[in-house]
Amino acid sequence: MCIRDRYGGCPSPFECYLALRGLKTLPVRMKRAQRNALKLAQMLEKSPQIEKVFYPGLPSHEGYELNKKQARGTGAIVSFKLKGADVDTSVKFCLALHLFCFAGSLGGVEGLVCVPTQFTHGALPPEFKKKVGVTDNLVRISLGIEDYEDIEKDITNALKAIS
Repeated sequence: MCIRDRYGGCPSPFECYLALRGLKTLPVRMKRAQRNALKLAQMLEKSPQIEKVFYPGLPSHEGYELNKKQARGTGAIVSFKLKGADVDTSVKFCLALHLFCFAGSLGGVEGLVCVPTQFTHGALPPEFKKKVGVTDNLVRISLGIEDYEDIEKDITNALKAIS
């Protein structure tokens, strides 16, 4: 039996170098992405086109106090519900974005967006999705390190595109 079969994948020296290089810049990238996420969550919370914003950095989030006790940051993922939107409208919003890739991942340095009912939670039964709050108007954005002004402009334009 080879080591890979017993202990898992063995990265090449170059892959190890890339991982190490990425880890060295992780704190500064996370700080920037979290700052972008907080600003976006605050902006969305004020928008009449948004039903609800889910982000632990907002005092309105049910996990806000717990997050302050247990974490050093608030993460870079913002989820929100578009007011009165169906799945087609939610997808249209995502496709109207130019700065974000439409993908079901948590991302990296670039911003990503998805409609969870169509990506990450697509295979789950409809009753379960409804029970846990994963609805067709839920959009999830993983913020990257882009300039916040560009993010705000892109989101604003996409909201205009669905109004």
